[in-house]
Amino acid sequence: MRIIIDILYLLAVVVVAPVALYRLIRHNRYRAGWAQRLGRISRRNPAKKCLWLHAVSVGEVNAATTVLDELERRFGDYEIVVSTTTDTGFARATAVFGDRFDVFYFPFDFSWIMSRAFGNIRPNLCLLMELEVWPNFVRIAKRLGVPVVVVNGRISDRSFRSYSRIRPLIKTVFSKVTLALAQTDEYARRFTRLGCKNVIVSGSLKYDTAQTQDKVEGADVVAKELGIADERLWVLGGTGNDEEALLLDVYQQLKHDGRFADLRLVVVPRKPERFDEVAQLIQNRGLNLIRYSRLKESVEDESIINYQLSIDTVILGDTMGDLRKFYSLATIIFVGRSLVPMGGSDMMEAAALGKCTIFGPHAFNFKQTVDALLADKGAIMVRDKDDLLKAMKKCLTDPGYAQNIAQNGRRVIIKNQGATQKTSQEITKILNSAL
Repeated sequence: MRIIIDILYLLAVVVVAPVALYRLIRHNRYRAGWAQRLGRISRRNPAKKCLWLHAVSVGEVNAATTVLDELERRFGDYEIVVSTTTDTGFARATAVFGDRFDVFYFPFDFSWIMSRAFGNIRPNLCLLMELEVWPNFVRIAKRLGVPVVVVNGRISDRSFRSYSRIRPLIKTVFSKVTLALAQTDEYARRFTRLGCKNVIVSGSLKYDTAQTQDKVEGADVVAKELGIADERLWVLGGTGNDEEALLLDVYQQLKHDGRFADLRLVVVPRKPERFDEVAQLIQNRGLNLIRYSRLKESVEDESIINYQLSIDTVILGDTMGDLRKFYSLATIIFVGRSLVPMGGSDMMEAAALGKCTIFGPHAFNFKQTVDALLADKGAIMVRDKDDLLKAMKKCLTDPGYAQNIAQNGRRVIIKNQGATQKTSQEITKILNSAL
């Protein structure tokens, strides 16, 4: 089986190499961390016992914060290391954990590379955020007697359909997982059907990491830089390909209505490599544009400050780590990658801040949160851009309606918190049993 998997990986490399090379040249991706991706990883304190947590990208890193804080408190004699797959995930993990834990790129799952990585890291427990169950990873962990726990586990409709087509192979992989801590009953059933022998419903960690306070640190600085006073602010967060054009259509129609002349717009694309593309799209519409990165770097330049004060200037959020600040200043938030079939972005953060939250019909990657919010009227789902225009007009002309949506959304988030404690307790049982 090991040889077959390695051969399949080699074939996959041949297929994706041209795309990866294009992204490396065009978008400057995949340039960092090659030694680590090849398993050459070192620890700060190799004499200590070790917990290895893997989180693919930004969302998984953010979800891991509360449980890692709790595990660090409970197991201070362990060293914690964190791996990520994407450049954005690495940057976020470094920002959040870099002063406490080693952060590195996840090794390629070739058998010889993963064996080298395990030999260098020597973990006592591996934690995989959501659904990062790699064949050689779990095989080697099983052979070495290292427990593997899926944390905050979820299997989307699309992933479940894909895995079900190769269920015999998947079962041999998932059967090596020590414990799957699933977000919902439905996800738990899917983990079981795919071969996991020990599955517990723990809830979603993202509810615990969602900030429910009114104030976000640094938001007042952003408001001052953008000259935001009493104007209404619409933030488009985590937007995707082909979606910004539809959203700009809605914005321009709103601005042509005198009732919404004070409406300001912030666009924050999900992927940094699309910042330039979206900037060009905004300018091609004849709209004034200011890039927030330029403001952050040059707030002393009076010409920039004067330029961005116009309420008709679209603000492009082209920096990392500032989305929550924009959200905290918003009157209404649209959560992107949902008006087009891309699976959505996380709407939990917007709802937790007590903001009127809207998203499209294609948020299947966040089904549990969508269902919870819609059931308690804590968000608005729109079918298309025409439906979005109607919803925006309703929310802007009826502030009481929008405020009820916002308050309901925050209550949903608070009601579903508590996964950190349950997750930590189950991990503690496994570590204690290994002593």
